[in-house]
Amino acid sequence: MNYLWGGMLLIGIIYGALTGNLQEVTEAAIDSSKEAVSLAVAIAGVTAMWTGLMKIAEETGLIRQMTQKMRPVLKFLFPSVPSDHPAYGQISLNMIANVLGLGWAATPAGLKAMEGLEELNQEECRRLGIGKNRAPHIATRDMCTFLIINISSLQLIPVNIIAYRSQYGSPNPTAILGPAIAATTLSTLAGVIFAKIMYKKE
Repeated sequence: MNYLWGGMLLIGIIYGALTGNLQEVTEAAIDSSKEAVSLAVAIAGVTAMWTGLMKIAEETGLIRQMTQKMRPVLKFLFPSVPSDHPAYGQISLNMIANVLGLGWAATPAGLKAMEGLEELNQEECRRLGIGKNRAPHIATRDMCTFLIINISSLQLIPVNIIAYRSQYGSPNPTAILGPAIAATTLSTLAGVIFAKIMYKKE
C-alpha cells in the first residue's frame, strides 16, 4: 500500500509538472491536508462516542449476554473453535462492533480474536507434527472465515459513512441506512456461503 499511494502521488506531481499545473497540485495538496484534519476530528468524535458506549456495554455484561445469544451462529461459522475458548468472546465483540458500523472499534477485538485463533492453529500444528517455523504461515479455515466475515461486515448503523456525509454537508446523512444494510447483508451472505463451501474442501 505504501508503494501504491507513493506511486500515485509521484505520478500526480510529475503529471502536474509536465502539464504546467504544478501550482494547482500544490494548492490541492494543502487544501486536502486541511480537509483531512477536519474529517479526522469529526470522525474521532463519533468513534469516541460509540466506542464509549461499547465499553459501557462490555462492563455491564451486555456484550457477554449477546455473546451467549450468538453462540449458535458462532458455532455454525467456526465449528473448530471450542465453545469455552477466549477467542469466542473477541470474535463476537468484533462482529457486534462491525454490525454497529464501528470498524475502528472492532479492530482491537479482531486482532485479539486472530491471536486466539493462532493459538489454536499452533496447537493443531503441533498435533499434526508440523514444524514450528511453518505453523505461523498456515491460515486455518476459521481464520479465513473470520477474515471474510470481518471484511464483508454486515452493518446496521454505518457510523463512519454517516460521519462522512455529515462532514461534507449532506442534508440527510442517515439516508444511506437502507442501501447500506441491503448491500452489507448481501456481501455478508455471499461471504458466509463462500466460506462454508471452502470450509468443506480439504
